[in-house]
Amino acid sequence: MGLVFVNGILTGKGKKKEAVKFLVDSGASYTLLPKDVWENLKLKPKKKLTFTLADGTEVERNISECYIEILDEEGHTPVILGEEGDDALLGAVTLEEFGFMLNPFSRTLQSMKLRLA
Repeated sequence: MGLVFVNGILTGKGKKKEAVKFLVDSGASYTLLPKDVWENLKLKPKKKLTFTLADGTEVERNISECYIEILDEEGHTPVILGEEGDDALLGAVTLEEFGFMLNPFSRTLQSMKLRLA
């Protein structure tokens, strides 16, 4: 499967904005922000969670939240505060919050069919 990217605008404390190109990673739970991005937005950690990497290694990362705009949708989402060398990832929680899903055949984001039951 090919790589899928989407552009986003993030808003942090004091209405500071950052444009970010995200790699869509439907296997990642949360959206990850590179260190320079969340520092520029002046985001602060709210809690720490443990994540398991693809090789089974466990890592702890700080979590915050920010306002994000992607594909004409916008709202708050939890974000991982990345460390040096981490790339911007758009995770499943943010995709689902905004009603998107990754279509692996067309390599695009599309609207989900939402269910109440």
